[in-house]
Amino acid sequence: MARKDALLSLRAILVRRRDALRSALNGDLTLLKELRSESPGDVIDAAVDTAQDEISSQLAEVEARELGSIENALERMSSGAYGSCEICSGKIPLARLQALPYATMCIQCQRQTEEAGEHWMADQQAEA
Repeated sequence: MARKDALLSLRAILVRRRDALRSALNGDLTLLKELRSESPGDVIDAAVDTAQDEISSQLAEVEARELGSIENALERMSSGAYGSCEICSGKIPLARLQALPYATMCIQCQRQTEEAGEHWMADQQAEA
């Protein structure tokens, strides 16, 4: 019963974070539109504006990926798959879910996936 209560608590955290990210992403888009509508004063101002746009764009991309992960976790909750590893189907430890509520793999499978990806990337670089 404790795991079920903890999962319900995690759902509430995910919903709040999802809503906060949606608001932030909407705000970022509004701010970028406002910045583009203003004419830059000189070359230095234009360079600073471009750098700020790039940083905002990168932050928005990270937030959008996190938002996608959160929405996936909420869908997994609805389907009853939340808390189970996508690879081995074992239970993801509660401590991991509390640290990363949208985790889809247990630590062991996550490590193996990352190591496989590193080996694949090394193989690709060796071929180049």
